[in-house]
Amino acid sequence: MDPSEDQKLADEWAAALSEDPAAQGSDDAEVAPLEELSDQSSPISEDERRKLDTIMDIPVTISMEVGRSQISIRNLLQLNQGSVVELDRLAGESLDVMVNGTLIAHGEVVVVNDKFGIRLTDVISQTERIKKLR
Repeated sequence: MDPSEDQKLADEWAAALSEDPAAQGSDDAEVAPLEELSDQSSPISEDERRKLDTIMDIPVTISMEVGRSQISIRNLLQLNQGSVVELDRLAGESLDVMVNGTLIAHGEVVVVNDKFGIRLTDVISQTERIKKLR
């Protein structure tokens, strides 16, 4: 895929992910004023930047979980094409976004150019993730 196709695909994903389903079909929506965000953290040192750059290229596995189910090995071996497995989620519930098996967010499925993606609807805070490790 050449760079122009990559950019076109990235632009289509960005457009799809920026859509707000709640705002569709609503012409009388009000725009709320936003405060300017300023970076109030102290600048990082060159040594800290080098350490951060070291971990930025570490690959992680991201997966989306629709739901879970527990079945016996006997029932697992009886599954074939067309079998239905009941999951522990209701239709329309958000999916879990997992990074290396750790829940980091919830989201909903989107489709762009016949490919699935996920729009994050709720990101789990760091403190909540730490509490789950205990």
